[in-house]
Amino acid sequence: MNPNPPIAQSLLENDLYKFTMWQALLHSHPGIEAEYAFVCRSAPAFPLAELKDAVEIELDRLCALTFRLEELDYLRSLRFIKSDFVDFLSVFRFQRRFITVDAPGETLKIRAKGPIVHVMGFEIFVLYIVSELYFRRLGEMDATLAEARRRLREKITLLRREEGELDGTDAFSMSDFGLRRRYSGLWQEEVVRAFATELPQYFRGTSNVYLAKKLGITPIGTMAHEYLQAYQAVGVRLRDFQKAALEGWVQEFRGDLGVALTDVVGMDAFLRDFDLYFAKLFDGLRHDSGDPVEWGEKALAHYRKLRIDARVKQLVFSDGLDIPRAIALYKHFRGRVKTAYGIGTNLTNDTPKKALNIVMKLVACNDQPVAKLSDSPGKTLCDDETFLGYLRQVFGHPAA
Repeated sequence: MNPNPPIAQSLLENDLYKFTMWQALLHSHPGIEAEYAFVCRSAPAFPLAELKDAVEIELDRLCALTFRLEELDYLRSLRFIKSDFVDFLSVFRFQRRFITVDAPGETLKIRAKGPIVHVMGFEIFVLYIVSELYFRRLGEMDATLAEARRRLREKITLLRREEGELDGTDAFSMSDFGLRRRYSGLWQEEVVRAFATELPQYFRGTSNVYLAKKLGITPIGTMAHEYLQAYQAVGVRLRDFQKAALEGWVQEFRGDLGVALTDVVGMDAFLRDFDLYFAKLFDGLRHDSGDPVEWGEKALAHYRKLRIDARVKQLVFSDGLDIPRAIALYKHFRGRVKTAYGIGTNLTNDTPKKALNIVMKLVACNDQPVAKLSDSPGKTLCDDETFLGYLRQVFGHPAA
């Protein structure tokens, strides 16, 4: 028997953008067959293959969960969530046959393959299950959390010390994006409670829908790479996949959730597709790779070129941020554009034990490869070099 409580407490304990993308794809392309692959990009303290049996147990537990009535009611209360999607979730259950766990050598190999509306939700659960099991195995949890609490107090003190600099019409705004690589569920809740209670003027919400409901704060999120990547394989011309994905988003949400992700094939290629039509329809852009200052300046130059006042738009930064970096970016762009900051691992896993750099990415749709061409080296995840070369050629993206 496993003496520990289940790591996944609820099917609601997922990032908001999983629900929004799930709804959009259920309505537009429910028949897509998709494949997701787990990858660890960093060197763990022990072979992750040793976690295989524990991961299997947690996935069995996950696949036994269903949405509770009060959770469905909560989702239905969000104005951008449609009633028929909630009806779908009311009968949804993860299917264990769609996800496999193997341990070749020292590697942990997890693959989810099946209809996209049945497998896309696995990603975040897999990541925080692996992360929490890893840190349980490392032990020394009392000492680790004592240091984590000290660092949390430092973060809160830093923001309080900057109060005069962070206020005003466009005050500093940060959110918790730390579900996927958190130290533990209990620690994430402690961190989010602390920020929501002590710094409500700056803390906007959390991507963790379960915590947002539990703590009465705002769930945060729009779209991720997989949504745009899926459009590489749905029958539109490859050159047009970004425009098709953005148009699909506009039609689904009709003005809600208007922050577009820019780095599926690089910022330059994104801006070539982000014409006056989309620039007026979307409220802003999200940064997730490359130099954030350079990216932000490109966004502002693009708005100027389109004769759009960038002060009514928003830039959301979410790539490997900590609070000092977020403050520096806020001061750099203040007065020229509204900004917001999604901080992940540095909020929910800033401890003496190094966090795992783990991802679970969409790698194929309808039995053909899909990929992102990140603006940061090492973030591209695709085994098909032929497709990567073609994608680079189509969008003029330089090889890493």
